[in-house]
Amino acid sequence: MAAPTEHGRCFGLCTPCVLLILAVSFIPTVGALIEGLYCGTEICYDVLGVSREAAKAEIARAYRQLARRYHPDRYRAGLPGLAGETQESAEKKFLLIATAYETLKDEDSRKDYDYMLDHPEEYYRHYYAYYRRQLAPKVDVRVVILVTICAISIFQYYSWQSSYNEAISYLVTVPKYRIQATEIAKQQGLLNRPKEKGKNRRSKEEIREQEEEVIRDIIKNKIDIKGGYQKPNLSDILLCKIVLFPYYLTTYLTWYASWFYHFTICREEYGEEEKLYIIRRYMKMSQSQFDSLDDNLRETYLEKQLWVRDNYEAYKQEQEEEMKIKMATDPRMKRYRRWMKNEGPGRLTFVDD
Repeated sequence: MAAPTEHGRCFGLCTPCVLLILAVSFIPTVGALIEGLYCGTEICYDVLGVSREAAKAEIARAYRQLARRYHPDRYRAGLPGLAGETQESAEKKFLLIATAYETLKDEDSRKDYDYMLDHPEEYYRHYYAYYRRQLAPKVDVRVVILVTICAISIFQYYSWQSSYNEAISYLVTVPKYRIQATEIAKQQGLLNRPKEKGKNRRSKEEIREQEEEVIRDIIKNKIDIKGGYQKPNLSDILLCKIVLFPYYLTTYLTWYASWFYHFTICREEYGEEEKLYIIRRYMKMSQSQFDSLDDNLRETYLEKQLWVRDNYEAYKQEQEEEMKIKMATDPRMKRYRRWMKNEGPGRLTFVDD
């Protein structure tokens, strides 16, 4: 085989260099000014006519001067400084001025813009910094969360207060509590009406309203409502629970450690409070629901030793059997089963039953 000539060797060495030059020529150059970011292909400092070392006061002053000149509401053809400008070009110029001022008035935004001017090669970083700032919420998220929690807490408190007032209004109409409250009011002399004469004499409606208010106050002070209609407590609202969460957590951990030590390690006997707690856990009831139960019913639970798992399962099975028997003998349930068998829920009837 013939040896390659000198001309062939030169051509072989130059070919990769030519290809590299051609490839580099097709790579788009990255400039410091990117269309769509900040002031686009304009420099924000030049738009406002200030230097990069300008202070915030100087930037604000330059913005106010240019804004007065190019504001769409103040534009008049032929005004000094607006030669060759049209209404449309003046509006575009005003938007560019406003964008430049928004970019430079904020320290963080100005720092990102200066970094873009000094490091034009970091193309994607500039996009990220710009849109991260544009899409960031204008209001602090912590403030939004705090306001939301406060609103929920206020709604909770007034909802519970409304339920409590409804319960008191109902108890006022119950003869049992009304008679007791009236006797207490008479014993305390709250219903002894002095003789009134002249202009100070009240009407029967006013006297009746006062008596109702006295009876209501006595029932409110004497009655012990438990469960969902109990008197609202500020410590139960969401805001207080969040604030007091470290305290609650510490209390729970202390209680759990004490429980584990006394009843798991030392094998001590359960007290009445611990027995009721275990029963409540078996029944899957909240503290307020369990407190609303009658005292005699809780005594029955203790007598049956329901804190023992096997005793509770037997009691539960017994209650289910009693409920089945009751449903089987209840006339209303018999009518319901007969209706389900003959008519079914898919048909609309006008039978009185």
